[in-house]
Amino acid sequence: MRALLEAGVHFGHRASRWNPRMRPYIFGVRAGVHIIDLGQTAPALQNALQTVQETVAGGGRVLFVGTKRQARGPIAAAAQRCGQHYVNQRWLGGMLTNWKTVSKSVDRLKEVEALLDPANEQGQLLTKKERLGLAREQAKLTASIGGIRDMGGLPDVLFVIDTNHEDIAVKEAAKARIPVIAIVDSNASLEGVTHVIPGNDDALRAIDLYCTAFADAALSGLQRELGRSAKDPGEAQEVPEALNPPVAEGEPKKEEENPA
Repeated sequence: MRALLEAGVHFGHRASRWNPRMRPYIFGVRAGVHIIDLGQTAPALQNALQTVQETVAGGGRVLFVGTKRQARGPIAAAAQRCGQHYVNQRWLGGMLTNWKTVSKSVDRLKEVEALLDPANEQGQLLTKKERLGLAREQAKLTASIGGIRDMGGLPDVLFVIDTNHEDIAVKEAAKARIPVIAIVDSNASLEGVTHVIPGNDDALRAIDLYCTAFADAALSGLQRELGRSAKDPGEAQEVPEALNPPVAEGEPKKEEENPA
């Protein structure tokens, strides 16, 4: 609870901007700003973390989603640290409801990467202009789908920062019957959210706290999965890369308070 307080998770938006459906999660009002009930946030967060741990322990995939500026760095760093997947730029319509088409774009990204590999003999035959064009295509594809490059199929659960900002992702997940864990602020929509975690979705410290917690939960799930495999002498006992991942570089970030 102390960590939630220090991160400012309890600060909602101005009372005039609230979503009435968030009433059950509001503790009160201070200086015209809604105060979120951390007595509900803490257990909701723990339940959601347990869901992620169990999902990953069972071999499932978690998709971290946060495309607003202050969420981009933490979302990517957390997903990379625990070997999961992420979207931290613009959400592409159909990413969940038209996976067949999206997977073709992923295949194209891998094809371009292979052509630009210095060891690729076919790539060495490309002209400077052709390589420049491919490099630009690679950059564009990486920005939009690089975080799901190795997902290999639909995720088993979404973790979302800010349901208002990520409304398309939440709607697609509901349509695809994929559970959604979401940080829901006092002004946000609950529609389509399976696991509601009431809390500030703007302050950088709060976003860092959420992302760190969910990455840790996913890593715990990987360790459980590895432990089960180790009990079977017929199973390979290779340690998942995510249990000892490289440090991901985040974007320069500046903490923001909730807008008035």
